[in-house]
Amino acid sequence: MPESGVPDPDGDPPGPDTVDRRPDPALSGDMPPAEFLRWIRRAAEWSAEYLDGVEGYPVLSRVAPGELFDALPPSPPRRPESMEAIFRDLDALVMPAVTHWNHPGFHGYFAVTGSGPGIIGELLSATLNINAMVWKSSPAGTELEALVVQWARRLLGLPEDWFGVIQDTASTSSLVGLAAARHRAYPEARELGIFGLPPGRIYTSVEAHSSIEKAALTLGFGRSGVAKVPVDDTFRMRPDALRGAIVADLEAGVRPVAIVATLGTTSTTSMDPIAEIAEIAAEYGVWLHVDAAYAGSAAILPELRPWFKGWERADSLLFNPHKWLFTPVDCSVLYSPHPEIIRDAFSLVPEYLRTAEGDEVANLMDYGVALGRRFRALKLWFVLRYFGAEGLEFRIREHIEMAREFADRIKAAEGWELAAPVPFATVVFRRSSGTGTETGTGAGSGTEGEALDRHNLAIMDRVNASGDSFLSHTRVAGRVALRLSVGNLRTRREHLERCWAQLQRAAREALPETP
Repeated sequence: MPESGVPDPDGDPPGPDTVDRRPDPALSGDMPPAEFLRWIRRAAEWSAEYLDGVEGYPVLSRVAPGELFDALPPSPPRRPESMEAIFRDLDALVMPAVTHWNHPGFHGYFAVTGSGPGIIGELLSATLNINAMVWKSSPAGTELEALVVQWARRLLGLPEDWFGVIQDTASTSSLVGLAAARHRAYPEARELGIFGLPPGRIYTSVEAHSSIEKAALTLGFGRSGVAKVPVDDTFRMRPDALRGAIVADLEAGVRPVAIVATLGTTSTTSMDPIAEIAEIAAEYGVWLHVDAAYAGSAAILPELRPWFKGWERADSLLFNPHKWLFTPVDCSVLYSPHPEIIRDAFSLVPEYLRTAEGDEVANLMDYGVALGRRFRALKLWFVLRYFGAEGLEFRIREHIEMAREFADRIKAAEGWELAAPVPFATVVFRRSSGTGTETGTGAGSGTEGEALDRHNLAIMDRVNASGDSFLSHTRVAGRVALRLSVGNLRTRREHLERCWAQLQRAAREALPETP
């Protein structure tokens, strides 16, 4: 080794005698068990106090961009720091920068809940710190995942022979499902890639989530490889337009790869006509992928199950327990009756991951991009056991009832209108120029419509600044609309009444511009 102490790249690696040894016990080993017990208890107390008092926080963080970053040191500490100091900074610096998704007034995007049993399951998963890449690396991770996806499949009424695997988010689940579709449409692409092959197309509605387009980019189809099919007046994919797009592509030599039907679109929670779409997919032999990330959980309710008729004909289907099944982020379940196609699309087993069990077991690394796989099944197992089917049904049904009551307020109020139907627990609405209609056709156009768009955004900003409620927005038929989602276990009717009062006050204070 050179005198500088830097290893010689052309020589042997340094041996034990060259390692700088320090006598300080604080620099070796893990946190001692007694100290760990003290601080895990403190973390548990902190978590319980936070969940009990989360309503006391402003739901939307009020920090300026870069404020937290600038408040913390630019480099990691050279010497160990105490847990007291870390918790102090958590409370003083990190917490003000948190937007509280567990707040009962969080109604933006899709409201979610990190429930108590789910949080406990997440903690234990982190404690075990397994990597369920192959069965041998964690039999518990592999087999408990197989069990919980079977439980969820039965709750949703999906076919018994479907294979399920947990991914992180719907974006990844869709990517995996569409990669399987690409493998079936272009089997030669596994070895050669798709460049030089005939162009392919993925069909989805103009209301589909952006993750579908991202998947197309990732899989090499480009944005032009996505055909965005028009929707009807309730924002559902039009089967006639879908059929026309497929026929036109076939005539032009474009290879249909997949149809993506959305059950519970992000903007309006509309349900694509899945039964009709499934018929078209079967007729042309096109892979059918169903994105039920949000609405899939609602299939737990027997009275809503008819809305999902036809989804059992999918080639791949996803739903997110972390959206409306009270499981902490992240947890997305992907199902398919064709696990062998998914496996063929992804399986690549180096020698160091080959095991004696072979095809006797499922190795979860073969059903997606990631090799490393967290023990996500544990938190879902805790949630399903703690709440039970009846408890889940009751809570989802209650959320739907509260959302529809809020929608009734909108319909009955002068100067407000629904911008879309309310099939589940998300209400899409807007301030209008007069007494609105249920479909939002009176939203205005041209200069007047643009002024109303700004007025609605100003109303939303005022409500969000209150700290009590948080709403998000979208565009429906080209015009700005506000979204209120009910999905948090702590949300009660009084929170929606408060939000409605804030909306009315904001509408008076944020006066619309004169066209």
